[in-house]
Amino acid sequence: MEEEPKDVIVLGAIKNGAKKFDKIRAKTGISPEELNQILEKLEERGFIRVDKKKGFLGGEKIELNITDKGNNELQQRIYEMEQKWNQMVQLYKLGDKKKLEEFMGSNKSDFAMMMFFGIMNMMMFSMMFSMIGASMHSYVPPDQVPPGAENQMSDTGADSGGDAGGDMGGGDGGFDIDIGF
Repeated sequence: MEEEPKDVIVLGAIKNGAKKFDKIRAKTGISPEELNQILEKLEERGFIRVDKKKGFLGGEKIELNITDKGNNELQQRIYEMEQKWNQMVQLYKLGDKKKLEEFMGSNKSDFAMMMFFGIMNMMMFSMMFSMIGASMHSYVPPDQVPPGAENQMSDTGADSGGDAGGDMGGGDGGFDIDIGF
């Protein structure tokens, strides 16, 4: 099932422990209105469930949890993103500027997810843009950059030469973006 990038990001945030609306919003940077729509869609599809529990002072507390179906969908999407990242790295290493540019252009809707899940190496990503003569913001609009990744969206170091370092074969599914500076 093809999910929208923000749907997958929200699903990942919930899996990673953000079980309350405000925590999901803070982790994803998605507006409250849009987040509410995404959560409703995820619940309708059976990817998340809403659990109501008794709160500390007797009130009701709502917690969002990922279902097995949602976890399977999330793992499949992460795997697909890792495969796309690996293809981009191969095209870069082969020096095929034209194919890299075409591949990046046809897969740019996945870049925010790749950043959010820590799949891409930001230094390598920056070097790819340098190779094709483009800026990251041409491919990743600022409003789609996950919180915390803004500092890594500059082209600094793109022409530094040498090895980009870090894990270029995909991430571990974590949410912290570390490019090894």
